[in-house]
Amino acid sequence: MTQLALTQLKLSHFRSHKASEINCDARPVAIFGPNGAGKTNILEAVSLFSPGRGIRRASAQDMTRRPEALGWKLNGLLKTSEGLQEVETWSDGGAARQVKINDKSAPQTKLGSLCRVIWLIPAMDRLWIEGAEGRRRFLDRTALSFFPDHAEAALTYEKTMRERNRLLKEQIRDAHWYKALEDQMAKCAAKIHVNRQATLAQLREAQTQTTTAFPVASLGLIQADGDSPESEDAFRDAFAESRSRDLMAGRTLVGPHRSDLSASYTAKDVPAADCSTGEQKALLISLILANARALADGVGTPPILLLDEVAAHLDADRRAALYDELIALKAQAWMTGTEDHLFDALGDRAQYLTVTENDGVSALA
Repeated sequence: MTQLALTQLKLSHFRSHKASEINCDARPVAIFGPNGAGKTNILEAVSLFSPGRGIRRASAQDMTRRPEALGWKLNGLLKTSEGLQEVETWSDGGAARQVKINDKSAPQTKLGSLCRVIWLIPAMDRLWIEGAEGRRRFLDRTALSFFPDHAEAALTYEKTMRERNRLLKEQIRDAHWYKALEDQMAKCAAKIHVNRQATLAQLREAQTQTTTAFPVASLGLIQADGDSPESEDAFRDAFAESRSRDLMAGRTLVGPHRSDLSASYTAKDVPAADCSTGEQKALLISLILANARALADGVGTPPILLLDEVAAHLDADRRAALYDELIALKAQAWMTGTEDHLFDALGDRAQYLTVTENDGVSALA
């Protein structure tokens, strides 16, 4: 099995890091230091070696170091199945971020096939009890790890739907204005639906094929208005049939943007939303590990994992079990914590990085 690893990371004017450099091997990276020192900023930088806006979903402008606001730059050396890859991504003065791979300009989507990155951050702890949008985002991010073209389908769908919604708000009733948009939406919607269902199938399989210290989650995809279309033709018909209802609402009321991810604690047959805070966290960790195992089996390479403050919410036995599973996966996991003792169970199986802060500038040791 080929191991994916980020072996060098340089940060320039990125968040609290004015000029930082990390050189490491493929073992897990344990990062500790006080709150506000810049630990999560390192994880955010690593997340930008995959498509999208990173773990914080921030704009390129928000990532630049203040007060200089010169823009930011990240350089990385990736160990992949195709050899070492030099990746550079940056933003000048708040402009959309750009990417170069081995000195050649590339679209962000190219990163999806080159480097798969999955994460668990504290903001996701309320995933099961808040709105469906966050769960769709979680599912689509997971789908992207299996299907690198999923992002393009989702972005095209959203862009086309915004155009359709504009027509609806303007009360345009001529069917000819809608047909081309709905054809494009139907094509993308079918692909999104198929990818999501395939993703759930792979997560289910990965959960049942191993012994883990974390609970198994029963997963499903539900539609807000009942039965959901699945094929391209079915979506096209659904958009046309819903047009009069959508005109009244001023927005599109049917489609994959209305789906929701359902989950329950299998052993207890309890919906995730009704589980304790600790159980909800354990279910999330279980799904992240299942995602990693499925990628290792299906793609042949485990992803890079970003686990922000994950150890603080686990007792000593669960922490040790998590570390053992990460080592067994042969995954490079970047983890943060406020205290070094949280990583004691890793021993020399990991490498350690201390982050401090002085006058708003992060420093590494």
